[in-house]
Amino acid sequence: MQATSPLLNLSGEQKTCRMVTLGCKVNQYETQLVFEALQKNGYREATEDENADLCVVNTCTVTHTGDSKSRQVIRQLSRKNPGTRTLVMGCYATREPQDLAKLPGVFEVVTNKKELPDILQRHGIYDMPVGISEFEGRRRAYVKVQDGCILKCTYCIIPSVRPGLQSRSPQEIEEEVRRLIDNGYLEIVITGVHVGHYGVDTTRGKSGKAPFRLWHLFEKLDKIPGNWRMRLSSIEAVEINNDFISAAANCEHLCPQFHPALQSGSETVLRRMRRRYSMARFQEKLQQMRERLDHPAFTTDVIVGFPGETEAEFEETLQSCREAQFMKVHVFPYSGRKGTKAIDFSDQLPPQVIKERVARLSELERDLAEDYYRERIGQTSQVFVERTSQKQDGWVRGTDERYVPVEFPGKKSEIGSFQTVTGHQAFRDHLSATRGGPNHE
Repeated sequence: MQATSPLLNLSGEQKTCRMVTLGCKVNQYETQLVFEALQKNGYREATEDENADLCVVNTCTVTHTGDSKSRQVIRQLSRKNPGTRTLVMGCYATREPQDLAKLPGVFEVVTNKKELPDILQRHGIYDMPVGISEFEGRRRAYVKVQDGCILKCTYCIIPSVRPGLQSRSPQEIEEEVRRLIDNGYLEIVITGVHVGHYGVDTTRGKSGKAPFRLWHLFEKLDKIPGNWRMRLSSIEAVEINNDFISAAANCEHLCPQFHPALQSGSETVLRRMRRRYSMARFQEKLQQMRERLDHPAFTTDVIVGFPGETEAEFEETLQSCREAQFMKVHVFPYSGRKGTKAIDFSDQLPPQVIKERVARLSELERDLAEDYYRERIGQTSQVFVERTSQKQDGWVRGTDERYVPVEFPGKKSEIGSFQTVTGHQAFRDHLSATRGGPNHE
């Protein structure tokens, strides 16, 4: 009897896979890395109506919703792909491997990503890439530069599922970014679990190595020539120092949009969360960046309904957001996680109170966004075109350097390119623009 090729399934056809990612940019990067490993070992992505031989689910456990969606996806894949084998990875897999192993179709749960190459080898996947070369289904590429978090925020489960710090080498990151640019990706998003701690683990103690931190990485990548840009996914306010600001101001390719996570604008709530800054210090950091950079945009995360949050404390958060003049606020209702300190705090808020406060902050967020868009009227920017407009025929939509959503007259053929526009009219969900600079005819 002739042996079956490792590249073929039992029907003698090329093996197929289906990838599903839940959660953050880091998860999306890690899924892409596994997908490229499968491709190098003979797999191709299954079509919509095709049964996949292998399914990979990269899970999220930041909230209860992430857990629930992860389980739901695994069950759906088993129903729609009879006989498939499902490999489960990600933060939920690390946190609750026994529960996930019981779900239909699951044959392997990866609890430690360091073991992933060995696990894949057991199933015939021997060639694990060092980095990625493309980003399937996306026009901008994410590059993960570090992993892990060592902070002790009382609401967060991530340090227990991604413990410690692991930074990639600058040379490896640069090679990956160059490869992605050569493959046509014009925007690179620098990301990590706690990206502001990049390089802390490689040069601390008695390593003898010169410090190489996040701002050094900016400067190194900025030397890569070409018409491209990089964006930082997030940063902690306490990690914005003079070196960071100087590098950000001097880098040609770095977008002037930053995401310092606020979480709460109330001093007392911040202390209960065990955050590392005061509101005065947070606002001071933003002001320092505004003084050095060209009209930077600031976006943030806010958790609404943290245990014990009073109406007065919530009002402090609203006022802090106004003073910070955020362009965008990602609003998250508090989700208690088993294994965190906050789950045992008294005064857990009723869901209806949290829902009402989420609505109020979301309304303020739209007001602040429109205020920022209005400031861009008459200003020139470079828009990365991502799709055609759903509002007007003959228009396209994309994001500029400051992550402002912009719509302007354009063609479908311009998707994936940079176009120069001038802001014309502000709306609550985007900036309308004209083509070219202010003197363009």
